[in-house]
Amino acid sequence: MPSPDRPRSTFAAAKGWVDPLVVLIVAVLVLGLLVPATGTFADVLAVVRTCAIVLLFFLYGARMPTREVVDGLRNWRLQGSMLGATYVLLPVLGLLVQLLPDAVLAPELRTGVLYLSLLPSTVQSSVVFTSVARGNVAAAITGATISNVAGIVLTPLLVGVLMTATSGPLGGSLSGILLQLLLPFVVGQVLQPWVGGWVRAHAPLTRTTDRATILLVAYTSVSQATVSGAWDHLTAVALVVLVAVCAVVLAVVLVVTWWGGKRLGLDRADRAALVMVGSTKSLATGLPMAAVLFSPAVAAGVALPVIVFHQLQLATCAVVARRVARVE
Repeated sequence: MPSPDRPRSTFAAAKGWVDPLVVLIVAVLVLGLLVPATGTFADVLAVVRTCAIVLLFFLYGARMPTREVVDGLRNWRLQGSMLGATYVLLPVLGLLVQLLPDAVLAPELRTGVLYLSLLPSTVQSSVVFTSVARGNVAAAITGATISNVAGIVLTPLLVGVLMTATSGPLGGSLSGILLQLLLPFVVGQVLQPWVGGWVRAHAPLTRTTDRATILLVAYTSVSQATVSGAWDHLTAVALVVLVAVCAVVLAVVLVVTWWGGKRLGLDRADRAALVMVGSTKSLATGLPMAAVLFSPAVAAGVALPVIVFHQLQLATCAVVARRVARVE
């Protein structure tokens, strides 16, 4: 499932370490804090947000060639390692973060870190960084695509199993998952042979849809949380601790995937792909899906770790990719 961090913005991040999308998200977060939507305007935005999420996941399905996913399964050792890093290693780390006491990291932020750990990989960012690292780009494309296809089912399933067990009921809706996420994606895949070529040829359309949906979800989630008072206990210290926790999680994944790939007998190019796909998480999937899976107050708290980790992964992987490129 392609994420919004396209090659152009990703290369910019590799040089300047600041993703323009993150700047826009921060801007709408501030707007949601200072000028939250209320009344009829809030009701209209909620409907528009639902329609945007449905369109987003339909386009995900429509632009993703099914044959690419099937062909990529042949390299089972590398693809299995990527899926293992995304849906086993990172969720385990997310669960370990839940052991931190409330005095260290607030419960809603711990919930957000766990949710972050359950998301699929990015596509564009991981592919571009694999290329910078002189890695197996074809395997990265396939691995990230498989991760995102699986994420349509696995992420809501893991949220239901792991997050309900650790955090209690989170306000999600099974009908919302089916109607807003899975059904549009399936319809897109069914129509892909006929409309996929046109959708892929009009990248600006999908890029605009991705970013507009993310910004809309970010504003409405924060706006609803502001109105409900969900931010009353959030402090600067809590944000610093959150950044530190996300940095530790990312560092562990980078080390484990690089050296674990060596133990599995993967060559340098495959290890580079494993590191870049296995360590990144999709902002494009994370924010819209959170709006469906959680109640508004929970969704706002969950969004913050996703945004923080996204910026950290861009900055860190830019450095790591260049260092891996020098490894023989």
